[in-house]
Parts: sequence; structure tokens; C-alpha cells
Amino acid sequence: MTITCLHPAYLIPVEPANQVLTGHALVMNDSLIEAILPSDEARLRYPDAIHQELPDHALTPGFINLHGHSAMSLLRGLADDLALMDWLNHHIWPAEKAHVSDEFVFDGTSFAMAEMLRGGTTTINDMYFHHTAVARAGIASGMNTVVGCSILEFPTGYAQDATGYLQLAEDAINEYRGQPGIGFTLAPHAPYTVADDTFRKVAAMAADKGVRIHCHIHETNDEVQGSISQYGKRPLARLAELGLLSEQLIAAHMVHTTDEDIALLAKHGVHIAHNPASNLKLASGFARIHAMQQAGINIGIGTDGAASNNKLDMMADTRLAAILAKAQSSDPTAVNAHTALRMATLDGAKALGMADRTGSLTAGKQADVIAIDLSAIETQPVFDPVSHVIYAAGREQVSHVWVRGKALLVNRELQTLDQQALLAKARWWQQRIRPQ
Repeated sequence: MTITCLHPAYLIPVEPANQVLTGHALVMNDSLIEAILPSDEARLRYPDAIHQELPDHALTPGFINLHGHSAMSLLRGLADDLALMDWLNHHIWPAEKAHVSDEFVFDGTSFAMAEMLRGGTTTINDMYFHHTAVARAGIASGMNTVVGCSILEFPTGYAQDATGYLQLAEDAINEYRGQPGIGFTLAPHAPYTVADDTFRKVAAMAADKGVRIHCHIHETNDEVQGSISQYGKRPLARLAELGLLSEQLIAAHMVHTTDEDIALLAKHGVHIAHNPASNLKLASGFARIHAMQQAGINIGIGTDGAASNNKLDMMADTRLAAILAKAQSSDPTAVNAHTALRMATLDGAKALGMADRTGSLTAGKQADVIAIDLSAIETQPVFDPVSHVIYAAGREQVSHVWVRGKALLVNRELQTLDQQALLAKARWWQQRIRPQ
């Protein structure tokens, strides 16, 4: 049993809401948060513990990246400044067909996890191929990893048809079920790439396996109009008829929504993974985040993949989400700093069905904790540490990261991943994908 007491300048638990504690310590007992109590009391109660002083730091829950394609970090910058379907059809999908393999996915996911850990992300809700490679990378890095098992109708180097994708998903879930830190979703790619019968099979398998569903929905106006032309209804209405809408669904993007769409999402308890940077870069549009939150819809933050963002930077994207919500709604009070931090932490955990385990600094939950150093010129003076975390600080100020009580980043140094080896792998893949 190892007990560590963290003594930050500011402790921001997220739960209870709108709270900032000073003069308090967080006590980690192996993988769990044992207590939050005044620092003086912690020193008396735990005299033999490791006491770590963080005198200029804000302690927050680790960020939960609610939508990503981690392995695509190896495709960062391959194709930019393009519309979504041009980007997919003429650049990304051909590159994936040529290069995606178990090795590619393990290397790319490991590389992404190094970037995410250095930016304070402790949980990734992924969506890609070669599911066991993603799981292995998560185990090696120590990150909480939700493996999204992609499902399509058309062949790739991973499977030939929907039946094949579903079988590979089932195999991976069965192999890694119960592995600490590893979870799964079924991830039908999008309404325009998945048929009705496959969606029904996904819903049945998800219920049988006790996993959630993770799907791109209403990302672009072209997607919505294409569905109206093909099916006579909007994608969300089609999915409702197929029985997909529920609290078990995480809808990535949801950029183009009518009031009726929002009512449908709220009625069924669907969660949204909001990806503001990717939505802007691909010119997909402006999601109605404030309106959806007012309707009671739970919304977390995602980065999407490094090929369409091009950073896996939850701090930058959470700031962007807050600022965009104000502009889109013409309401400067929309998505305030505390709300934005909750979206990046606890609301992401709720979407994944993990709010009982992570997402806030609460006794009994996993010790998924990050320390953000606010001593720099850019984050002084400190009138409101939550404001600084959302609006002023950058990911380079994340000094320490603990996942399930294990230190994965210490004074900006990765503890479980070899940074130089990862960089060498990235250079090797660069030459293979596009020789210079």
C-alpha cells in the first residue's frame, strides 16, 4: 500500500460544482483517491506518506478525450485544408488502405498517448481498427483506454464487410474484458457508411456485451442532405427508428441540429462528443452547444484525430468550445469556465458510463489527477484558477499526471513511454508513408 499526499495551491474537484479549495491535500492510496482534507490534517494523519508539494499548481481531474482516432497521429499533416469527403475519399482512406496494420495502429496509438498524457489527458475514447493493438498500447502507456471497434460496410485491410468487423469487435471485447483500464464501444462509423441491418446488429451486440455505441452523426450538412435524399429523413430520425438512440449512444460531432433534433437527443439521453477544432478546420460548422445544454443534453469534449485537428490538445479544444459557444449563442455567459472544465472531465465520464470511477476528484474514485503549473508569466496573477485553466494555461504547463494512482508524467517527463523511441518510430513511418 502506497499513500501519496498532493499539496497543491488550488484543488479543483469539479464535484461539488463551482468549488476551489486552497490549503487542502489530495490523498492517493494506491489506485484510488482516499481523501481530500486540509493539508495540515493530512500531514498529521499520514506522517509516513509521500508528501508532494505543488505550491504553484492547480490540481484537477484528468481530461477525458471523448472522441479520437489515436493511430491517425501518424497521418498528422498528410492532407489539410480540404472538405471532409474530399479529405476522406482522396487522402485519408487511400493512405489507410496502404499502411494501416497492427504495427501501424500500435505505434500510432502509443505516439498519440504520449502527446495526450503530456497535455493532461488521462482517458481516451478511441475509434479505429486493429482493436487489440489499441488495447495493448493503452496497457503499455497506462492510460484509461476505451477501444472503439470501427464497423463499416466496405472492405479495408482489417475486414471485408460488416459481419467481419462485428466478429473482430466481439473477439477483442472477449479477449480484454476485465483488463484494468481497458473498455470498449462498438463504433459504427457513420449513418452514410453503415446500413440499417448493421445498425440493428450493432444495437443487439452492444446490449449483449454491455458496451456503449460511438458513432459520427450529423457532422456535415452534406451528410444530413444525403440522408434526406436516400432515406427521406435526417440521420438522427433514421437512427431513432432503428432503436439506436439511448443513454448508451455517444454521438460524435452533432454539428447540424434543428430544434427537433435537439428534442430527440434530449428525450433519449444521447451524449454528445463535441469536437470544436476539427469542426472548424474541416468547415463542418458550429454546433449548438449552449442550446443542447439548455435542453439537458450531456456534452463532453473530443479532439478528433490528429489528421483533422491537428493537435490532441484538450486544453486548447476546451477553451475553444467555451469561446465558440458564447459566439454561436450570442450569450457571453454560455459555457462558463467551470462548465467547460466539467465538460472536459466529469461530463466525458458520464458519457462513457464511468462517472462512478473517474471525472472528478472524489474520495473512492480512481486517482486520475493532473497538476497544472500556474507560475508562468502567462498565468499570473491568479484571481481565479479555473479561469486560468480554461482561458490562459497551455498544455505545456501540465507538469504531472497520475492515472489510477500511477505517475505517468513527472515534471513533464513521461514515465511509461520512451519519447525518443516514439520519435524514431514516427520518422520511420513518415518515410514509409511519404518518402522524402
